Amino acid sequence: MRVALDAMGTDGAPATEVAGALGALSDSEDDLEIVLVGRRSLIEDELRRQGVPSHPRLTIHDAPDRVLPGDAPAAVVRRKPESSIVVGLRLHKEGAVDAFVSAGSTGAVMAGSLFVLRPLEGVDRPAVGTLLPTARGPVLMVDSGANVDCKPAQLAQFARLGNIYAQDLMGVKRPRVGLLNIGEEPEKGDERAQETYRVLARDGSLNFVGNVEGREIIRGACDVLVCDGFVGNVLLKFYESVAHFIIGLLKDAMKDLETTLDLEEVFRVLDYSEYGGAPLLGVNGVSVICHGGSPPKAIQSAIRVATQTVRSRMVDHIAKELEARNGGE
Repeated sequence: MRVALDAMGTDGAPATEVAGALGALSDSEDDLEIVLVGRRSLIEDELRRQGVPSHPRLTIHDAPDRVLPGDAPAAVVRRKPESSIVVGLRLHKEGAVDAFVSAGSTGAVMAGSLFVLRPLEGVDRPAVGTLLPTARGPVLMVDSGANVDCKPAQLAQFARLGNIYAQDLMGVKRPRVGLLNIGEEPEKGDERAQETYRVLARDGSLNFVGNVEGREIIRGACDVLVCDGFVGNVLLKFYESVAHFIIGLLKDAMKDLETTLDLEEVFRVLDYSEYGGAPLLGVNGVSVICHGGSPPKAIQSAIRVATQTVRSRMVDHIAKELEARNGGE
């Protein structure tokens, strides 16, 4: 099991990535190897600074260039072929590693994954699947930012991709699939929402539970939440801000209490770093996207997501499902 980690992606690169990689290696099985992709001299300096100048399961692959915030995502592969994102994806494409993880530019990772790894046959638009905490465990939201303007057939494909993810990585045998909408009734929402409802309701391969209102998400109304990338990204960022807000309130309240409350579990549930990264579903490979502000713990969790995705053979599962569906149509 070899995972390529973009060492130049986070706001604190490469220190954050090095710490996350070392944490993943310490908690993993002996078969995990991590390839840090980025500027060799910077990574070597950081390894020495963290007291681990060498590790038997950690190697460096030099990538002298770096994708900057102002770089156009669609042009990164062509203009920056030696960047850590493109080099890491190329290593995956060539079979040198089994998965790729990056906290770099989300647009660049998505565009690079589409160009280098290519979409699976039958996938119209790959989508980003992000886990959100709820009262009944995490819910997978698809899409959380890759696709803004989607047709009902594409939203239905997001549901099928998310359904397989929930089965393979979340361990849910028959995931409850919900469509994010402004009301529970089938006729709620615009024409696109109504048609998407009809498409999902007719799909016998899905356990479709109908429309899900925003207030029902945190109650755990479904295991897979379907929406377009515009709505999904807004919801994701609001979710993150509310989590930080609640944690801040709880910490402030604890200062005024005479007794100490054990809120560790509350913090864990609300902490997005527990979930790490979001896989790009529908490409021919394992490409995991992380938040640019990720701490080492989130990078470590993202590596875990990548290894679980490889071990579950989720990409093969998706490909077989698509082949069966396309063959039957």
